[in-house]
Amino acid sequence: MPEPSLQLSVVVPLCNEGATLTPLFEQIKAVVEAKNLGSFEVIFVDDGSTDDSWEQLTRLKQVHPEHVSALRFRRNYGKAAALSSGFAEAKGEIVITMDADLQDEPAEIPSFIAKLNEGYDCVSGWKQLRQDPLGKTLPSKVFNWATAAASGVKIHDFNCGFKAYRADSIKSLDLYGELHRYIPVLLAAEGYSITEIPVEHHRRTHGVSKYGWTRLLKGGLDLITVVVLTRYLKRPGHFFGGFGLLSGSIGFIILATLSVQKLFWQINIGGRPLFFLGILLLLLGIQLFSIGLIGELINYHSHRARRLSNRPNIK
Repeated sequence: MPEPSLQLSVVVPLCNEGATLTPLFEQIKAVVEAKNLGSFEVIFVDDGSTDDSWEQLTRLKQVHPEHVSALRFRRNYGKAAALSSGFAEAKGEIVITMDADLQDEPAEIPSFIAKLNEGYDCVSGWKQLRQDPLGKTLPSKVFNWATAAASGVKIHDFNCGFKAYRADSIKSLDLYGELHRYIPVLLAAEGYSITEIPVEHHRRTHGVSKYGWTRLLKGGLDLITVVVLTRYLKRPGHFFGGFGLLSGSIGFIILATLSVQKLFWQINIGGRPLFFLGILLLLLGIQLFSIGLIGELINYHSHRARRLSNRPNIK
């Protein structure tokens, strides 16, 4: 990310939102100028649109070259990649992210900035009254509950694209897959302070929503990745060893129970499905525990190598 040279950068990832881009920019510009928020830029990241989005962005750049930047992907890489590219391009001391579908309200940008000025590093929007169909709100509620429970970050709306960041907090973010949903979790793991504010949410009037149960599944898989990276990266033995101990213990109890039945009551256990389940769980437990042990060894030698490489060469 370049050194901050502006007060504000607004990063807008988009895909097939050609009808909303000009109105969105005009609303952002009007708010920034009316509230005297200082110098600003709006960075649009076209994530492989197949409509006239790029033509609209080209026109906006020609009309407002001092305020509009536009990046274009050859194909759709996903919102995480779009945000990552936008963050790398941003020159503002404060970075705002918002969606291009006009469901976010640009007039609330000053509220985000005011909250950051209270000392927070990341402010997330909370769409208390969502103007979306049940097929979008229900998966989102499930996702938000699971993420808060697994991560320990107590905000209500991880999915909300309307967020504000201090520029230095997002410099080290490496986003891929669906990790854009977990930016507050990733930042909290690095010690940054996170909060949220309620935001207004408009009904979609243009385009088609890209969210649903399939993206919830992808996000759930990435949630496992995030939990491992933020909680267990430096202690993999706790993660794999814990599951290994649980699996191995259940398998051992099953096999011990069947062995008692065989020894004292001469019950045939060789063909029972429970016998094979016990063996499977015991072997799985041993494997998981071994993976955790190997992870701890790798972690130890990695830290030791870094420590030795940073040690001054003293004769």
